[in-house]
Amino acid sequence: MTATRTGIVHLVDRQPQLSGQDMVSALVPPPQFAGATFESYRADADHPSQQEAKEKLAAFAGGGSAPARGGLFRRAKKGPEKKPGVYLDGGFGVGKTHLLAAIYHAMPARRKYFGSFIEYTALVGALGYKNTVDLFRGADLLCIDEFELDDPGDTMVMTRLLGELVASGTRLAATSNTPPNALGEGRFAAQDFLREIHAMASSFETLRIDGTDYRQRAVDGHADVLTDDEYDKRISAVAAHGLVSDDTFTALVAHLAQVHPSRYIRLIDGLDAVGVREVTAFDDQSAALRFVAFIDRVYDAQIPIRATGLSLDGVFPEEMLAGGYRKKYLRAISRLVASTLS
Repeated sequence: MTATRTGIVHLVDRQPQLSGQDMVSALVPPPQFAGATFESYRADADHPSQQEAKEKLAAFAGGGSAPARGGLFRRAKKGPEKKPGVYLDGGFGVGKTHLLAAIYHAMPARRKYFGSFIEYTALVGALGYKNTVDLFRGADLLCIDEFELDDPGDTMVMTRLLGELVASGTRLAATSNTPPNALGEGRFAAQDFLREIHAMASSFETLRIDGTDYRQRAVDGHADVLTDDEYDKRISAVAAHGLVSDDTFTALVAHLAQVHPSRYIRLIDGLDAVGVREVTAFDDQSAALRFVAFIDRVYDAQIPIRATGLSLDGVFPEEMLAGGYRKKYLRAISRLVASTLS
């Protein structure tokens, strides 16, 4: 999409198109992890599991070129066979995505892909299951960030997809989406993951990464709320030298229902800031989940959000936070807080 580079646009006027090849081309680490390496990962000395995971994953990433110790996927002359996948289990902000991106960058692979669980399931939804399998067949590596466990249908589709790809030689790396205050956080999440993808459990080695959020950002923090005058000034300031969107919350949420989630990345193409006026709480779960997917793309692109009305950390009512999609909503709240304060 070719967009005006300065001024104000309305997302509700955008009708992004995205081909299957465009979607696949977008399966790379997000901008903030474009240069992530094992060397730049700062393991916390107070949590030895971080350094241990770093060392094991470095071996994982070098597995195709016969490193000194042998890679995670090479069959050693003696000892147990290494598994074709690794699963990183831990809370927010312990560096799982950084390590996942480091694997992607370090592994000498001809065909490798990096995307969130939502991006992969959106691709299946847009292209169909068979076409997606054909597209990825023969890939050397699939990195899956924030593997979701709250939608049995999507989880089983991904299980089946990954099973077919592993059988054809594809290596896998995945992370969990467990927030630090979630019930059963820690090893429970790993057990949850392995149970849900029981057909694939034997393919994964689970690595536990302990620690505190390096961003020191509380999940229950508050997003920045602007007055109407402050909002207008902020939007105008961005528009003077960049591109900013300006939509009411209600109109934006309605528009998201008309755009396939796989195209949300194009919806925000070229933006330097996202403006949302008159924010209100959700009363429809489908709309709330689409908004979560949208915020994931905004956060990955590191685009700041400016908003009026209800604080964005309050858009998911208690009954939603108490339901089956709790993890998704808590992750979205964390990202909304960060995006409004940036």
